Amino acid sequence: MAKRRPPQVHGLVLIDKPAGVTSHDVVNTLRKSLSERRIGHAGTLDPDATGVLVVAVGRATRLMQFVSGSDKEYVAEVVLGSRTSTLDDSGEVLETFNMSAVTPADVQRVVRENLTGDILQVPPMVSALKVDGKRLHEYAREGVEIERKARPVHISRFDIEATDDPLVYRMSVECSSGTYVRTLADDLGRLLDGGAHLRRLRRTRVGRFTEEMTSALESPQLLSEVGLVEHLARVDLDAETADRALHGAMLPVDVTLGWVGDGPWSVYGPNDVLLGVYEPTASQTGLGLTLAKPTVVIAFSG
Repeated sequence: MAKRRPPQVHGLVLIDKPAGVTSHDVVNTLRKSLSERRIGHAGTLDPDATGVLVVAVGRATRLMQFVSGSDKEYVAEVVLGSRTSTLDDSGEVLETFNMSAVTPADVQRVVRENLTGDILQVPPMVSALKVDGKRLHEYAREGVEIERKARPVHISRFDIEATDDPLVYRMSVECSSGTYVRTLADDLGRLLDGGAHLRRLRRTRVGRFTEEMTSALESPQLLSEVGLVEHLARVDLDAETADRALHGAMLPVDVTLGWVGDGPWSVYGPNDVLLGVYEPTASQTGLGLTLAKPTVVIAFSG
């Protein structure tokens, strides 16, 4: 069997995902346009959703773990008066409710008292979350309902305002990774003694990456892989120590040499070359310093 060609293209692509395509479709399109097979994304977006999709190419895929847990921001609309099978407007309407008496003050009070800060959230059946090796949306397509445990998430900001339609509200949410915005809409409807669903979902930010930084799927812009770890504390190594790092050596965490904070740290060698990422261990050196171990070494990787 022929040996697979090592990755030749490396970097970061920030795509403004259009509606009507899956996140996996985006990856397949980029594989063709960039002529590179090793490509992965962080944070799946629903087919109908638009906005920021973070994609790593080549060796940069090994750095994706430092982005996948980032907080996110979304804008969307909540439609009161009906609950759907998918919790958004792509699904079948299951129930309708007369919610004409609900006021903007009612909506804002429920959000403030119940859907802001640390909350528990049950993942929807249409999510990509895996149970026993199978994604929930695959069970849902088979008509199977799986019991899901509520999971803690954090809603840093949940702004909601009325529109010209008394049953439609515009929402803007800043939340932790793992939050399901469609579930926020569904929970809001239930807490108002009725039902609601989501529509026009758009992700405007993932970590430090905003919609203003994205490019179109038809004309992707390849950025430096450094962007995936720029939020980490930076450590610059001399040539001798950089060579040790390239060979996977553990290094002492010495504040006088730039090892600031609790890690992880992005580690650079001479000529501003990113070598990889180090994380702390519980070990101590003879000088009483903590040792850092390489989590990812990307130089010369393929």
